Amino acid sequence: MTPTPRLKGAWTAKIITLFPDVFPGVLGASLTGKALQDGLWALDTIDLRRFGIGKHRNVDDTPTGGGAGMVLRPDVLTAALAEAQKGSAPRDQWPVIALSPRGKPLTQEMAATWAKGAGMTLLCGRFEGFDQRAIDTFGVQEVSIGDFVLTGGEIAAQALIDATVRLIPRVLGNQASTEEESFSDGLLEHPQYTRPNDWGGQTVPEVLLSGHHGDIAKWRKRAAERLTKERRPDLWRAYCAAHNKDPEEDQEL
Repeated sequence: MTPTPRLKGAWTAKIITLFPDVFPGVLGASLTGKALQDGLWALDTIDLRRFGIGKHRNVDDTPTGGGAGMVLRPDVLTAALAEAQKGSAPRDQWPVIALSPRGKPLTQEMAATWAKGAGMTLLCGRFEGFDQRAIDTFGVQEVSIGDFVLTGGEIAAQALIDATVRLIPRVLGNQASTEEESFSDGLLEHPQYTRPNDWGGQTVPEVLLSGHHGDIAKWRKRAAERLTKERRPDLWRAYCAAHNKDPEEDQEL
């Protein structure tokens, strides 16, 4: 296990992977990287190969019942998961998550809940996935970052960690920014503009130059509703149901 510097009680991600060297990756850049260096959160990698079987440290075997590819062995997985549990908080504060395309879709709400905990253990898959017995034994929660398949869980793990860590207080510096972005209120974020006000004949909406904060807030809300209705009908229907709105209501600006 490779630990990073941390402040006492810092939120910690433990990552079980065959490729520990790919971490922190993009997590080591920008604001998440600075927060990592400052000890606001921590990252521990656990090399799955250390728990491999035999001379060659085998971690996988052929699928029972036939089929293509290889499956990560339950004895290898449970040994690594047991190692990760050492020093971890109780499960309600420290979920164990496997990155898998068959998992529950990752949402902003999930990330916000995890950010309030003590940390998480992430299991990065490879090959054809995990032996189900290891998943069941440890009560592992399977999470997906989208309806597509990657060659392994490392990229997905970094996306999940980024979505969570940025919600930890002091990581972004300006916590208000997380309150106005996409999904924070069930809507996609409104369009953003900056200088110059006239760029190639395209002008910034006049209301944003008015200085009238109430009118600006109303415009942004209507713009967010319109975008959500156009691009994410599923989110729009859920938002309308939660706010007793007519989903067919016109969202003119």
